[in-house]
Amino acid sequence: MRLFVTCFLLFFLISCTSKKNQLPILGTPDIIGEDTIYPTVPNFEFTNQENKQITNQTFDNKIYVADFVFLSCPSICPKMTNELHKVYAKFKQNEHVMFLSHTIDPKKDSVPLLLAHANSLKINHKKWHFVTGLEYKIYDIAENGYYSAAYKDSLAPGGFAHSGGLLLIDKYKHIRGVYDGTNGKETQKLMHDIKLLIEEQF
Repeated sequence: MRLFVTCFLLFFLISCTSKKNQLPILGTPDIIGEDTIYPTVPNFEFTNQENKQITNQTFDNKIYVADFVFLSCPSICPKMTNELHKVYAKFKQNEHVMFLSHTIDPKKDSVPLLLAHANSLKINHKKWHFVTGLEYKIYDIAENGYYSAAYKDSLAPGGFAHSGGLLLIDKYKHIRGVYDGTNGKETQKLMHDIKLLIEEQF
């Protein structure tokens, strides 16, 4: 039920921009006078696979794609990572695009394990961050920052329930799209939308 409610909010709290070919901004805006203020991803502080501090400032003036996974996941996480790696391969030379994967099992997914995982993907560690941190902070930013789902569930595969979404964030920290990380067609759409966002913001 909780996962359903989260997904419901994610896909229906959408505010469309007025310009042609621009992606929507997700979330319910605040109207202050004549200004429309769209929600942004809140400040965060986590630790990446190289044991370095990663904050929202790491992604200043960058487009990035975020997701929530865990290394021992027996279900959708490997597929999500594989699809996200396709996006990484497409944009690995583009200075405007970065990637952020949060573990939702920080008690098991230590920094050395995240490093080994990142190394197995042969990625640039400055471009794709696999982060860990305090459990409650990860769950909180998933739900309240990205309108996503991540929480313990003894009935879910691996003991955790989480969204399979890949979230596209613009340089102003607005969520501009959500894509099914287990669907190759959605991956293609994500890559298309990243190009649109680059054209819009740079």
